[in-house]
Amino acid sequence: MSFITNASNLTGRVLLSAIFINAGISKLGAGYAGTQGYMEAMGVSGSLLPLVIATEILAGIALLVGFQARIAAFLLAGFSLLSAVLFHFDFSDQMQSILFMKNLAIAGGLLTVVAHGAARWSVDGLNRNQA
Repeated sequence: MSFITNASNLTGRVLLSAIFINAGISKLGAGYAGTQGYMEAMGVSGSLLPLVIATEILAGIALLVGFQARIAAFLLAGFSLLSAVLFHFDFSDQMQSILFMKNLAIAGGLLTVVAHGAARWSVDGLNRNQA
């Protein structure tokens, strides 16, 4: 693979993972109660919040470093699509419509990782080179 392919893959994984890692961390501490309340207001059990946080942070880190990147990207793509439908499916509100489309775009980027995997500059890439 070329330098540009490896650099683009790494940059894409960094940018895609940043939103999930940041979102998961922001839900810890002071953000926990607010997020739980928002989930419940939207008809989703607040008891799922620890799973949400774990998914965002752990799958986000896995994507970042390229460890089982296809699996991590698949989980995060599903998470993004589910979040779009559950929390942003209100096209009468322009902001919710934008957030819905943002989640679709993120899922699209993640599905590209599912299709192509992590390149050489990743844990997965290092494991391929050692095999």
